[in-house]
Amino acid sequence: MTWKLLADAVLALHFAFVAFVTLGGLPVLRWPRLAWLHVPAVAWGAGISFVGAICPLTPLENALRHRAGESGYEGGFVEHYLLAVLYPDGLTREVQVGLGVAVLAVNLVAYGWLWRRSRRARSVR
Repeated sequence: MTWKLLADAVLALHFAFVAFVTLGGLPVLRWPRLAWLHVPAVAWGAGISFVGAICPLTPLENALRHRAGESGYEGGFVEHYLLAVLYPDGLTREVQVGLGVAVLAVNLVAYGWLWRRSRRARSVR
């Protein structure tokens, strides 16, 4: 039971990390210092997508599931949990690159807005 709980905790952490990478630019608008954590997370998340690698949390979760007597899964976290719902045919290289581009685009918009806001604030002073 402990191994299953640990595997589920890694899964929850992985979901939280993917959400932070994807949408973390929005809380940065409110708390700009959060960018010190968010920018490296975006670089990691987009980089994993661009090079076609698997995040190290995926093999960790699979190893914990095997120890719990469960079967792991093939492929990566995004392919198994997210794309299985969105794209039933599975992860293609084009979709993977598209996800990386989407992550960058969403966050570039948020950071662009933050940059414009900070420039306006400086010009008012």
